[in-house]
Amino acid sequence: MPTAGYPPLIETLRDALARPLPGLPAQMGMAPQPRPGTERILDPLLDCRRAGVLVLFYPAASDGDLVLVLTRRADSLDNHRGQISFPGGSMEPGEDAIAAAKRETMEELGVEPESLEILGQLSPLYIPRSEFCIYPVVAYTPRPPSFAPNEHEVAEILQAPVRHLRHPATRREETWELRGEPVRVPYYAVGSHKIWGATAMVLSELLSLLTD
Repeated sequence: MPTAGYPPLIETLRDALARPLPGLPAQMGMAPQPRPGTERILDPLLDCRRAGVLVLFYPAASDGDLVLVLTRRADSLDNHRGQISFPGGSMEPGEDAIAAAKRETMEELGVEPESLEILGQLSPLYIPRSEFCIYPVVAYTPRPPSFAPNEHEVAEILQAPVRHLRHPATRREETWELRGEPVRVPYYAVGSHKIWGATAMVLSELLSLLTD
């Protein structure tokens, strides 16, 4: 299990996660518009499929920055194929978000659960298209993981420097046609990839904690 000696950003994040979270207003900063149904996550009786996802950081090799682990989903998957996401998946009976996020990250990326230190959780988010409620679990590992991606689920691993994600020029916006209508889509540009939708909304809350 990781021990003390955290990078300053991890200390900041751990402290912020222990306080009340900004929640849906922060997430909506990166929500496509319109995005019907987003507010349903506030319904305590919401019936949805629940999933744990892992927001995993490790320290950069040289400059004291952090690296965030993301994946590009395989094109063969049923939901959100080809999109950038956090590793994770459905909670099995008896699992909470932390257990599901750890298990799924092991299955998708080969990251040993014992190497992770859980820092806290971000606000849950409802995804109208797939009717999932995702519960983001924030974790840290003191060394770059030795990834062994599952090719049936993961097409590519993205390792995004937090400094890049926090830079204002990384946030961009385009108008796309989705569901037969024009939709204003904010996204984070990472190389040739566009991080948008639920993943960007989770990132929006996360980066607001680091900014604050």
